[in-house]
Amino acid sequence: MIEIFDPVVYFRELLVDIGLPPAVISWLSTVLMLVIVGLVAWIVDFLVKAIVVKIVTVWVRRSKSQFDDMFLETKVFHRLSHLAPAIVIYYMATWALKNYLFWLTFVHKTTAVYMVVVSVLTITAFIEAWYRIYMMLPISQGRSIKGYAQLGKILAGIIGALVIVSILFRLDIGKIVAGLGAVAAVLILVFKDTLLGLVASVQLSSNKMLRLGDWITINDKNIDGTVIDMSLHTVKIQNFDNTISTIPTYTLVAESFQNWKGMEESGVRRIKRSLLVDIKTVTFLNKDLIKRLQKNRFMDDYFEKNSEEVEKIMSGASSSLTNLGAYRAFIKKYLMSNENIDTSRSLMVRNLVPHEAGLPVEIYAFSRINSWIPYEELQSEILDFAVTSLGAFDLKPFQNVSGEDLQILKK
Repeated sequence: MIEIFDPVVYFRELLVDIGLPPAVISWLSTVLMLVIVGLVAWIVDFLVKAIVVKIVTVWVRRSKSQFDDMFLETKVFHRLSHLAPAIVIYYMATWALKNYLFWLTFVHKTTAVYMVVVSVLTITAFIEAWYRIYMMLPISQGRSIKGYAQLGKILAGIIGALVIVSILFRLDIGKIVAGLGAVAAVLILVFKDTLLGLVASVQLSSNKMLRLGDWITINDKNIDGTVIDMSLHTVKIQNFDNTISTIPTYTLVAESFQNWKGMEESGVRRIKRSLLVDIKTVTFLNKDLIKRLQKNRFMDDYFEKNSEEVEKIMSGASSSLTNLGAYRAFIKKYLMSNENIDTSRSLMVRNLVPHEAGLPVEIYAFSRINSWIPYEELQSEILDFAVTSLGAFDLKPFQNVSGEDLQILKK
């Protein structure tokens, strides 16, 4: 029968041969075993970090792929190496402390808890590495999975905590989970934001409601900018004044917001502006006005289309043509000649419902420029041209009476 080597017995026999008293032999042999266990654990830790981790590091550095670099940057291999000395201590403690059941149990539980913590940290680093790899792929453009990565880390932490509790109190994990059902209401309150954020993240991603880089506007919260980060709990928006707004993820599902992504992808942006015309200046066309307008190249199509009505006016007969109608045709022709206006889409100049402030004339068109500043400049140029052209048609813009107007009337 093969005898199993017992280091504790060996050291005790060695100390007996030296002639030490039994009381000293008992604790001294244990101390020697603890020193040996610590020494072996240190050597294993040194070998794993100095050889295995360094070899893996060199191999990763030499690799052409950038994906494996993410596992190195998040220290997955470094954290994993901490398990080696813990495993050595866990199993060798059985030899060193077999006669000290209390301390053996203490060392086993402490080492087991340490290994669970290291495992959770390794798993979270592994999830972070895969998240970074995903962000390097083309598919990640505008599609953030940061919320799912955070959820994975939270689940790893929760499972690790359950395992630690089962180790410390010698409870079955199934019983612990069953016991949590009794405090489910409390857990829902504690993790309310996390649960709401998870549901919101799934809805935003699955319905393609929001992606990184989208330009969104939330008028109620004075937010107007680009989405720069999406996590499980919050969404960060960089406003155009370079301030950063942070709002809960579930807010974007519970409340309305405006996403300009469709406009940006279409390559055009709508122009919808109106100016107020004084109704008292709207009249039928007359000979003098027609002669002046015939010199304008933007009016050629209008006069050609209404040649019969123009002949009536020139012969002294009445006609239904008005200076406001001619003005609308003039502005429309101007828009069609502008290279920055997309003429393949809806384009019109129309009258809106008159009110006490005058008759609104609305310009409705689509700009090929959708960048904010150039778009605003184009829109301003069009409105400037529309306002200054009113006088050529004997039209006047409407505005409320000012103090200067009253001074003129007094004179």
